[in-house]
Formats: sequence, C-alpha cells, structure tokens
Amino acid sequence: MARQEERDDDKVRLDKWLWAARFFKTRQLAHEALELGRVLVNGERVKASRVVKEGDRLFLRLNQLEYDVEVLQLATQRRPAKEAALMYREDAASIAAREERTLLLKAERASFPHGDGRPTKKARREISRFKSSF
Repeated sequence: MARQEERDDDKVRLDKWLWAARFFKTRQLAHEALELGRVLVNGERVKASRVVKEGDRLFLRLNQLEYDVEVLQLATQRRPAKEAALMYREDAASIAAREERTLLLKAERASFPHGDGRPTKKARREISRFKSSF
C-alpha cells in the first residue's frame, strides 16, 4: 500500500499542483488558466492533465503579474501558505519584475480620477438643463 502511495506522489497533475501550491483558489481556475495558455511548462503550452516533475520550469501569467518558478516538491493536497511556498522557487529577476509591475499598477490606480459619487439634486438639474440645450 505504501508503495502505491509513493508512486502516486511521484505523478501529480499540473492543475492539481498549481492548486496545492496556492497559485489558484480552485482546480477549476487552474484548469481554465492552462486551457487559455496562461501557464507554460518549460516554455511550452500544456494541458491540465500533464504530469509535473521536480525541476520543471513554470511561467505563469496571473492578474497582470508574471511568475517564473521552478518546481521543488510535488504535492497532491493543499497545504498552509508557508508550506506551499516551499514547493517552488521563484527567480530573483521574476520577483523584482513582479514588484515593479505591482508598483506601476498601484500608481495607475492612484492617478485614475475617481468620481465623487452620485450627483446632488442641484447637479442633476444642471446636467438636465445642459443636455436639453442641445
């Protein structure tokens, strides 16, 4: 029985590993990302059923951020975040690029003008008068 479990741990589907490593909240989201080509394994598009191995390089595009990681451990069950972070190693260049992109996205959001909410009754009347003048 232990031999069978050991063999099963050596073979892990890619969508299951991405879920266990906490890149995605559900396996369905991991599966969809793979179908859309947002995850590359060793530079190639792959299906969700692909068996991931230790040493594989993964390139992920998630929420406008990019990750370049190397698989260090295989797991089929979702673990706490601290343990999940030990399942992969991310390049320093990838971390720096992601932090830079995060700062850029925050700056874009901060510079975007936000409305003051719903117009007051007086402002609505002015808008109505303005529109009716045309």
